[in-house]
Amino acid sequence: MTPEAWTNWPSREALSREGRGGARRWPARSIRTLVLGALLWSTFSQRQVYGWAAVAAVAGVFAVAACVWAFYRTTLRHRLWPSVGLLLLLMGGAVAVQQAGFGVPAVVLWCGCAIVGMERLPLAAALPATLVALAGYTLVDSGTWLTTAITTGGLVLGGYVLRLDAEARGNAQRLLAQERAARAAEAESAALAERARIARDIHDVLAHSLSAQLVHLEAARLRIEREPQGPFRDQILERVVAARSMASEGLAETRQALSALRGEMAPLGEYLRELATVDAAEVEIAGEPRPLPAEASQTVRRVVQEALTNVRKHAPGARVRIRLTYGTDEVALDVCDSGGSGPGPAGLGASGSGYGLLGMRERAELLGGTLEAGPGSPDEKGFTVRLRVPA
Repeated sequence: MTPEAWTNWPSREALSREGRGGARRWPARSIRTLVLGALLWSTFSQRQVYGWAAVAAVAGVFAVAACVWAFYRTTLRHRLWPSVGLLLLLMGGAVAVQQAGFGVPAVVLWCGCAIVGMERLPLAAALPATLVALAGYTLVDSGTWLTTAITTGGLVLGGYVLRLDAEARGNAQRLLAQERAARAAEAESAALAERARIARDIHDVLAHSLSAQLVHLEAARLRIEREPQGPFRDQILERVVAARSMASEGLAETRQALSALRGEMAPLGEYLRELATVDAAEVEIAGEPRPLPAEASQTVRRVVQEALTNVRKHAPGARVRIRLTYGTDEVALDVCDSGGSGPGPAGLGASGSGYGLLGMRERAELLGGTLEAGPGSPDEKGFTVRLRVPA
């Protein structure tokens, strides 16, 4: 046995009750209840105790229970001297009980101290404490020397077996925790690899396609502008400019989606301010900003994008106010507009990303949140989108 084995504590997993199933907890609870009941029964059956003596006896039993509970807590925290002090206090209580004429409770206390000391203390402290407890038991035992020797040996062996069993349980619990952590890390690594693959595919297909469209649309715009002015030329130019604007927005959103997949998203407040600059919207952030889960952050971003797109389509010229509120266990988003003055740019009202209010609501519900959209109040012309998601 190495020198460290004498000074090392049993592991916290071994000393705690975590990892014990119901099949193991019920016997332990039953044993503790039986021991407490045996102490009470032996106290009152060994001698006739009445009045204040009975009250003192009951108080003593519960004081012993409190000391045992405190011993379990201090050993769990690996505090040596408080643990040894409590064990010595229990042995002193056994001496007092023995002197008062209650032999059975004293024997129970000495045997219990021997077992729990061997089970929960470092061996360098457990062996002396156990020997002291068993010496007290030997002095009051009225049996033959062979019976006493067998009993003391059995108590030492029983405490050590309980110690080994607890260590085995603690080791199993640590291995299980490590396996769960390894599986979680493996799943996270696989998810990151899959997200990186999807990001590469989106970049290679969609981003390149949109970039090529922007180049051709810009070339078409420049070529059309060199033509003589006229109704047909102006109409074609307006359509090309609108198509270029939508392709540019699609490319920007694609890049944001790629950043989200790679975990490189800008802070939410910064993103809202950048987005509001394009639409001349007001941004207000309440609460203490904090990093949000990727799903919640992405949902807030998509809802803001869709709400601002709807304002451009159906309420051009409206004043827009974006309010983001960080709550204790949720984040709230309100996008309000003051109502527009006319139809949007040509072709924009019929365009769309295919997401819409229904898609926003479904996305929020998948996260356990809610989304409401409708008039802000009966006296206002504007429209309000309210999002609440756990975060």
